[in-house]
Amino acid sequence: MLEQLTHVEQAALAALEAAQDEAAIEQWRVAHLGRSAPLMQVFDQLGTLAKEERPAVGRRANEVKKAIEAAFAARSETLRQLTLARSLTSERLDVTLPGRRAPLGRLHPDTQTLRELYHVFGEMGFQVFRSREVETDEYNFQLLNFPVGHPARDMQDTYFVAIGAPRGDNPVVLRTHTSPGQIHAMRAYAAMNPDNPPPVRIVLPGMCYRYEQVTTRHETQFDQLEGLAVGPGITFGDLKGTLADMARRLFGQATRTRFRASYFPFTEPSAEFDIECFLCGGEGCGVCKGSGWLEIGGCGMVHPVVLRNGGYDPKRYTGYAFGLGPQRIAMLKNRIDDIRLFWQNDLRFLEQF
Repeated sequence: MLEQLTHVEQAALAALEAAQDEAAIEQWRVAHLGRSAPLMQVFDQLGTLAKEERPAVGRRANEVKKAIEAAFAARSETLRQLTLARSLTSERLDVTLPGRRAPLGRLHPDTQTLRELYHVFGEMGFQVFRSREVETDEYNFQLLNFPVGHPARDMQDTYFVAIGAPRGDNPVVLRTHTSPGQIHAMRAYAAMNPDNPPPVRIVLPGMCYRYEQVTTRHETQFDQLEGLAVGPGITFGDLKGTLADMARRLFGQATRTRFRASYFPFTEPSAEFDIECFLCGGEGCGVCKGSGWLEIGGCGMVHPVVLRNGGYDPKRYTGYAFGLGPQRIAMLKNRIDDIRLFWQNDLRFLEQF
C-alpha cells in the first residue's frame, strides 16, 4: 500500500506538469483529487487494513494528498500568470492607460429639492422637526379639526394599518399629510413651559400616503414639507411675506405670487398659494396650462381648535401653517411631466440630476 501511494504521487505530479491550460488542469484535478481518484480510493480502503498498518498508511496518504494539493495550487498560479502574460501580449493592452472612473452616487432629485427648501427656510429662522409616518386617527384627523364623520375626511383617502381589526374611533393609519406633526411639535414646545409656551417656527418634512388613483400628477406616496409658526401677534401678512420670500429665493427675485381662497379644516382663513410661471413669465404655456400661474401648496392661519389641541391658548397666540409639495416644485423647476418617475429608480432619469 505504501508503494502504491508513492506511485500515485509520482503519476499525479508528472501529469500535472503536462497540463498547459485551465481546461487541462481542471481535468487533472478531477482525475487525481476527485472522489474517484486513486488517492481517494486508498482512503476508502483504510478500514480494511490490519490495525498495525493503518497508522503508517494513513500518515503517508495524508502526506501525498498535501503534496498533490500544494503542487496543484502552485501550478494553477503559474498557469494564471502565463495566461495573463499571453493576453497582455496578444491583445496589446497598454497597462499605463488610466482606468475607468467608477460612477459616483448622487442625491435623489427629491432630496435635492428638500435640502434647498431647508436652506431657504433655515435662513428665515425655521428649524427642521421630524414626526412619525404611522399615526392614530386622533392625530391625523381629530386633533386637526376633522371630527369622526366629518365630510372633509373624504378629501384624503386613507390607508388603515390594522387590517381586519376593529377600527373604532381611533384606528392606526398611514398619515395622509404632514399636518399631524403640528400637534406633536406644539405639544413638545408647550411641555417646556405649560404656563407660557415658547414660540414655534419649524418645517416638518416627511412621506405621506393616500389610497388614490396613480396618474402622471398623483402618487400613492409623496413628500410634503409642512411649515408652522406660532407666537403672539402672528398675522396672515406674516404668512404672505414668508411664502413670497421663499418663492423669490427659489425661483428668482422677480417672481410674483398670489393667494386664492380655499378651505382646510385645520386653518381659518385658508388659501392656495401660486407663483407666476417662471417658464413663460405669466404669458401662458403648456406647463402652467395657459393660466400663467403654478400652484405650489396650501396655507392659512392655524385654527383656534388646533392651537388649543397643541397646548397653546388661542386668546394669547396665533399662528400660520403651510404645506408644500417638494416633488411638485422639482417637477416645475425641471419640467418633469410624470410624478411616477421619482420612485421608479430608473437610472436614466436619476442621473440627469
